Amino acid sequence: MMNFTYNSLPSRVIFGAGSREQLAGEIERLGCSRALILSTSGHESLATKLARQIGKLAVAVFPGAVMHTPVPVSEQAAEVARSVNADCTVALGGGSTIGLGKAIALRTDLAQFAIPTTYSGSEMTPILGETEGRKKTTKRTPKVLPEVVLYDPELTLSLPVHLSVTSGINALAHAVEASYAKDRNPIISLMAEESIRAFARSLPAIVINAENESARSDALYGAWLAGSCLGAVGMSLHHKLCHVLGGTFNLPHAETHTVILPHAIAYNSTAEPGVMNTIAKAISADDASIGLYDFTGRLGAKRSLRQLGMPEDGIEKVALLAMQNPYWNPRKFELHAIHELIRRAWAGEPPKA
Repeated sequence: MMNFTYNSLPSRVIFGAGSREQLAGEIERLGCSRALILSTSGHESLATKLARQIGKLAVAVFPGAVMHTPVPVSEQAAEVARSVNADCTVALGGGSTIGLGKAIALRTDLAQFAIPTTYSGSEMTPILGETEGRKKTTKRTPKVLPEVVLYDPELTLSLPVHLSVTSGINALAHAVEASYAKDRNPIISLMAEESIRAFARSLPAIVINAENESARSDALYGAWLAGSCLGAVGMSLHHKLCHVLGGTFNLPHAETHTVILPHAIAYNSTAEPGVMNTIAKAISADDASIGLYDFTGRLGAKRSLRQLGMPEDGIEKVALLAMQNPYWNPRKFELHAIHELIRRAWAGEPPKA
């Protein structure tokens, strides 16, 4: 057995259909009584319904969460929280909304409740990524970890199939990179492998029937495990590239992860052959990178950065930016190889080691 260190993050998880009904009790359990409900504009009606559900415990709804958590939005939301004397926030939505809750907590230290409606996994991490001036930066601090997470699969039934797929692959990417992280340990490796298996069986079932409650529950379970992995260990090349792409070109977060992941796996394949065999087995493929590329294709996901709106002349810029302050990675960052990785991902070509 290898020597290792495992840090268990102090968050409370309530999992199951209808768990959102326990929100009021959880707010009171923490001694809070003035909740600011957060959402995107698209989820405003759902947030308003949740506010009505908890009655006097809700003081306001802020439906201004947006992708990549821009600093101006974070500061505006924190000011709203102060103006209504909120003592906690409830983030109802995906990674954008949960990120906004974290950004408010960083500035105010308010308690956080998260009710995910996608598979981002952000709710299980002490990590916040914010954008300012077309640059995305991340920070890791216990201050941004939600105190309570309520996983209610019923809230994911309305998530469109194409978003379910990319959100699931986004979460799967956390599990994949945790599998070869520098600070991985046997517990995280088990969680990562189980997460990959959960998505391998649930996402195809969701594509066939979006209202398959068992598959929705399985996917949310996979997201919980993947987010826990992301919160416990460091990430590598894949996440570095996605942060650069998202911050530079404002590309859609989950879709970018979906395009990049097979290529990042291919880049690291020779450095971690044992891990790659485990990933391939978990998705029932002979090769991890090609298997995942084919998997996303069968699910109907876009497989090129060009389809997401990235200009071809941005390939070199992304490669150069990726070389700045590189994350730890099993294989050393090499400019030419990363340039070729981005080029193939831009064109939608199959990954190549």
